[in-house]
Amino acid sequence: MTESNGLALARDKMTEVGVPTQAIEAFTRLYHELERGAAGTISEADVRPLEDVPVRDELDVPDDVAQEAFAATAVIKLNGGLGTSMGIDRAKSLLPVRGDDTFLDLIAGQVLAARERHGVRLPLVLMNSFRTREDTLAALERYPDLAVEGVPADFLQNREPKLRADDLTPVEWAADPELEWCPPGHGDLYVALVASGVLAALRDAGFRYASVSNADNLGAFPDPRMAGWFAGTGAGFAAEVAQRTPADRKGGHLVVRASDGRLVLRETAQVANEDKEAAGDIARHRFFNTNNLWLDLDRLAALLDEHDGVLPLPLIRNDKTVDPTDASSTPVVQVETAMGAAIELFDDAAVVEVDRTRFLPVKTTNDLLLLRSDVYEVRDDSTVHALTPEPFVDLDPAHFKTLREFDARFPAGPPSLVLAESLVVRGDWTFGVAVSAVGAASLADPGEPAQVADDATVGADGVVEPLEKTEVPDELDFTEPGEVQPQHAARSQDPVDDQPTDQPTDEPVDA
Repeated sequence: MTESNGLALARDKMTEVGVPTQAIEAFTRLYHELERGAAGTISEADVRPLEDVPVRDELDVPDDVAQEAFAATAVIKLNGGLGTSMGIDRAKSLLPVRGDDTFLDLIAGQVLAARERHGVRLPLVLMNSFRTREDTLAALERYPDLAVEGVPADFLQNREPKLRADDLTPVEWAADPELEWCPPGHGDLYVALVASGVLAALRDAGFRYASVSNADNLGAFPDPRMAGWFAGTGAGFAAEVAQRTPADRKGGHLVVRASDGRLVLRETAQVANEDKEAAGDIARHRFFNTNNLWLDLDRLAALLDEHDGVLPLPLIRNDKTVDPTDASSTPVVQVETAMGAAIELFDDAAVVEVDRTRFLPVKTTNDLLLLRSDVYEVRDDSTVHALTPEPFVDLDPAHFKTLREFDARFPAGPPSLVLAESLVVRGDWTFGVAVSAVGAASLADPGEPAQVADDATVGADGVVEPLEKTEVPDELDFTEPGEVQPQHAARSQDPVDDQPTDQPTDEPVDA
């Protein structure tokens, strides 16, 4: 079957399930690039490093400017993710992260608190998928005050067929027809905003700007200072970036296109093999994309009109299997785009450096343990703040990868991590009540299921059994004359080189 027939079959399949015309045309554009053999790579020879980035904490934004911009700002959260990497089959935003509070609870709390404090409307709009919409909207019923007149609570992300790798026809998978579909990546944001009518609704309701971020990143809370900075730049698009560490070598990062000086987002999948060393050089390419974006909605609407509702975002080709849990299933190609890639379409695009307090994504149970632990506190405005430098956590994926496995091994909640530099667990360990990790805490694989006892401490040499209360009198002073009490050794933000990374820009929004 010819490639053109493959495209016709794909378009028919999308039409049959009601995919909007703009989304079909966006898919068609990418399909043609596949036919031409495009891999979507961005050569190191064609770019130069991003430098001279303003720092958020050094911005001079007058209060009245911040207030005016914030009053014209909407919050958009990408909420299509199912948390499949943790074995979750519902919206990740409904996962409890602090006590009974879910991501969605804390996001709603952040928005409502910001409204009350600053006297603004600040609508919250979710980009859901077909698989997250029903549960999410039901959960939002607990917050009737979130509704803003004239602004929908959500809009739907689109979907597209997975393509057979051998002939680019839509794959068929009778065992689970849902697996025949995939999300188009979060670059679908722009098509979905137009096709749903939400872009027009926001502008009609008087909103000029939008803050966009992932629902699993509680660090990206509504920020009037950032809104004021963005409005003051006059830019149509801005990205929040952060300093890369060795753990971020494989993540999406921003570069400058040598031919025209425009900012460009280069994802891991867009790096050719011969450029991997240069792209991973964090001293050369210093900033990664946090996926926290700022949009001028008027400028975006004009750009979309110019391109008939389909922005020419760069292709990201993802080669996978139709069943991601079965490596022997049919090889497929997924065509995707990244929402951050729109930065290259604006000649005045801006960037701002933020610290990692605005980048707290939860992609794995390692991240979840940190967020649930005493390293973080949730304040009255539902914002999340670290009390100590974040320790490095690496739980054995053979026993802690899925949420079910993770919760079974922390039945009493997470251990204390405020005195930890790191926590590395190998093997099948279950943690008791009031466990503490101290320093470079490590548990070796005992070869069989094992228990960390209640009140125990985990250190560099494993478990230290809890001492009886009578053995350590409260008044005993361990400090020698002139000796300073030991302090918590703050963990560097640079995890060891061989640890994996999970950048938000590398994980497509789940359909």
